[in-house]
Formats: sequence, structure tokens, C-alpha cells
Amino acid sequence: MQAVAITPRQPHSARLVDAPLPEQDSVPGGRGVRVKVLRVGVDGTDKELQLGLYGAPPAGSDYLIEGHESLGQVEQAGPEVKEFAPGDLVVATVRRPGHSLYDQIGSQDMTTDGIYYERGINLLHGYLAEAYVESADYLVKIPPAIRNPAVMMEPFSIVQKGIAQAFEAQRRMRIWRPRRAAVTGAGSIGLLATLALRLRGLEVVTFGLTTGPSLQARLLADLGAVYLSSREVTLADAAKKYGPFDLMLEATGYSPMAFDAMQALAKNGVLVWTSVTGGARTTTVNSDQINLEFVLGNKLLLGSVNASRDDFVRGVSDMVLAEALYPGWLERMLTHPVAGLGRFQDLFKTLMESNAPDQIKVFCEVA
Repeated sequence: MQAVAITPRQPHSARLVDAPLPEQDSVPGGRGVRVKVLRVGVDGTDKELQLGLYGAPPAGSDYLIEGHESLGQVEQAGPEVKEFAPGDLVVATVRRPGHSLYDQIGSQDMTTDGIYYERGINLLHGYLAEAYVESADYLVKIPPAIRNPAVMMEPFSIVQKGIAQAFEAQRRMRIWRPRRAAVTGAGSIGLLATLALRLRGLEVVTFGLTTGPSLQARLLADLGAVYLSSREVTLADAAKKYGPFDLMLEATGYSPMAFDAMQALAKNGVLVWTSVTGGARTTTVNSDQINLEFVLGNKLLLGSVNASRDDFVRGVSDMVLAEALYPGWLERMLTHPVAGLGRFQDLFKTLMESNAPDQIKVFCEVA
């Protein structure tokens, strides 16, 4: 089968390869499912893989098939697979179990291992291929009503986990009813986070870099959210007008903004960091004031990475609800399609041009 692969840690090494499709019975217990790939989204992680910043191939391979945001259709299911049938639409989760106690109980997104097994990122082949084989345990069924936007289920699962973890942690408050939220970042994660928070009835202010009219601003306005450019309004000033914020989700990939957010949080509030920043940037913060306000205000800072299968399932429910309340809204995020694996160079070129006007989600129409 055709697939798009890289040599990990070698910049700009993407190429088409003729890769063997794993045998369905390679999955133990008759739980194997063969899936035809329909769409694959690409994001900042894929950009960093293209730049050779990290990643490792599976054992015995000198390349890594990219792609961790998938939508596919079941072609064949093993004899012990009862929850899927040929023709079903599915998305696949990303992380696979390692060796920690958390991995052993199915919470590999909370692993304490130093090595991660992630499809299309590290040590496991991804989905930017014509097909893949996977255990039914790591697949989630997609209703036909959300077929088109379901390729964004993986980033939506990141949002779902962050919000769920915030509410789980805030059980310490016995009564916690957040009213005002802020999202820093207006890329796909930020837009999806705003959607999820609006579906839960929160007032939301979302920050992005763009000034003036933009697709992002229009999408946010259609949700009843407020869009502010961080080039024009500081978080501190926004908190005075619209906050302080009970729940904040940081998704800029810019660490100074993550620390600025700490000073816009309400008493008893929770700030969720989802940005992965691999650089060496430093910043100066008002550490005494932050320390004092976090202690006296019972504030919480929470880091959240990856997602569990349950987060994907919650994402499916929210997408179905969003399609009912805001028809076509999610599909408007799919701004830059590229047709066919053979155009992988166009796919990654478009991804690298992240400052292009109104670019939100770049994806490959594999089939």
C-alpha cells in the first residue's frame, strides 16, 4: 500500500513508500480491524516531525508513517469484534499502552513512562496511508451525520480531556459552577475548545493573533463568543472587562502567554495548559503576585496531554450536538484540503504556511 513516511529527526524527509499492510490476525484475540483511510488531518506536531525535531520509527523499520488525526471506514473485522462492521466510519486513538501502572489500567494518556508509543508520532506507524490495521479497542464509531468534520476528532479529544480533567479536579470545591471562560489560541484546538465550552453554557472569550476581520472571528461570533486579538488587548485588561475567568484553556504554543494567563484566573478557578513548547524561550513573571493570588484564591494550574478513548467518545457526542445547534459550523474549519497521498508535498507546504489567511485545518483526502 502507499503511505507517506519520514526518516525521524531528518528534516524534510517526507516521501511516498510502498509499505506492507499488517495482517489482520497480527492483533491478538481476533480483535483486529482493517480500516480504509478516508481523511487525515495534519497539525503542529506533524510540522515539528517534518522539521526533524523528534520522533522514532517502529522497531525494525527505518521510517515512520506520519499522521495521527484519522477518519476511516471499516473494511473487515475479526471474529471477536462485535462493535464494528464493514462500512462503519471510525476514528482511531493515538497513544498505546507502555509499561507503567497507568498504562496497565488503560490510562496510557496519564503514563509515567519516559517513552511514549504514539501512532504517527513515536515508535508506531500512523494513518497517512491507504489503510491500517488496529485493535477494535482503539477505535471509536462515528455517526454519518458528522462524517466530514470527524477528521478533527483527535484535536477535539485533547479539548475534551482538558475540560473533563478541570471539572474532575474541581470536585474538591464541592460546588463549582464556572460561568466565564477564556481560551488562548484561535487555531483548531482553540476553536474547538470554545465550541465545547459554549455547548456547556459558559461565556467565552477567545484570544488569537489576527487583527481585523477573519474566518476565526466569524466562527467565534457565530457561537456567541467574544474574539480578541492579543496584539491589541492584554489578558489582564480582558479579565477586567470580561472576567476574571473561572476556567481557562491555553492553546497558543507560546509559553509567555501561558504564564500571563495565570494572572487572569478567578478565585477558585482552574487553568488548563495544553501547549507543548519545545524551545528554550524564557520570560519574566510577577512571581510574588502570582504565588500570593494562587494561594489566597485556591487557584489551580493543570497540565493535560493526549487523550483517552473516553475523551474521543465525549467528542463524538459534542460534535453531534454541535451539528444540531450550529449546522455546518465544524465543516467550515476544514479550510485546506489536499487530494491524494501523491500530493504530500503540497500537504506539508500548506501546513508550513500557517500564517496564510483564514487557514485553520489542513487535511489530506486520502480516498
